Amino acid sequence: MAYNDSDSAGRHAAYAGGPREEDLLPSSAEQSVKVVVVGGFGVGKTTMVGSVSEIRPLTTEETMTQAGAGVDDLAGVERKTETTVAMDFGRITLDERLVLYLFGTPGQQRFWFLWNGVIEGALGAVVLVDTRRLEDSFQAMDRLEESGVPFVVAVNTFPDAPLHPVPELRAALDLSAGVPVVTCDARGFDSSREVLLTLLRHLYARATEGGPPSPAVTASPSPSEAP
Repeated sequence: MAYNDSDSAGRHAAYAGGPREEDLLPSSAEQSVKVVVVGGFGVGKTTMVGSVSEIRPLTTEETMTQAGAGVDDLAGVERKTETTVAMDFGRITLDERLVLYLFGTPGQQRFWFLWNGVIEGALGAVVLVDTRRLEDSFQAMDRLEESGVPFVVAVNTFPDAPLHPVPELRAALDLSAGVPVVTCDARGFDSSREVLLTLLRHLYARATEGGPPSPAVTASPSPSEAP
């Protein structure tokens, strides 16, 4: 994303003085977990990371130009003017012990060569879905399954997107019964946070059913948030 000179000067001044107090991890933090947010082009990945991050998110959005015409499918997102070309990054502290580091992947197929580095080391993933373009989610889920990364599906409720019952969505996405499906508004902090909690509950359930959970997952839902 391009910044003007005053923005750049402000950032350099902030860095010279060290990290901002609100960017520091709480001293009580014991576990950190890497989570990736994936999905097709324009489904709201950058929006979700930005809405839920407690620090100023790092984005790599660039202005879309005529060079992308005929390459990027803008069906359903005709008003989109910027696109992620590397990754998004944010952080959220869920309780006094557990911190999630969020990595958003680029949606366009021409940038998918970056996915391996972003997905590597992830404990779990959120697959963000737009019901107007369900087919755009298939390859993202295939990549996660190939990498062995558990995931949940979050349906981003765009104002003009059709609503479908969960059983129909499962069938259309060819999901197993064990994969949670939730709806969300990626613009909202509470809604995006609930998606992440759903993912952690899913990871915890998988760990306790399949063997001893990892320390990070054990620390996930606080007693008040556990199902």
